[in-house]
Amino acid sequence: MLEQIIKNYLVNTKGTDPALFEDPALQVSALNLDSLDMVEMLFEIEDRCGFQLQDPTRYPKMSFREMLADIEAAIQEHNNGELPEFSLEKSK
Repeated sequence: MLEQIIKNYLVNTKGTDPALFEDPALQVSALNLDSLDMVEMLFEIEDRCGFQLQDPTRYPKMSFREMLADIEAAIQEHNNGELPEFSLEKSK
């Protein structure tokens, strides 16, 4: 679910080509996100999770899959090892 939330955000808000996500080796740097775009994307996640992700400057150096795994691990760490269900709709 987290992956779909991030993809939806990037496609709908940043105009990212959905076909990019078909590449299993996709690098975050290939998404052409500037630092503000990265912060906004992470705010989208942090708003749903209720905590701030540490050191987001490392994500552009990762593959998209590595970034997802890192974010999921951080979420699980803050939720007693669980990955909560997220709605695709952002809460208001």
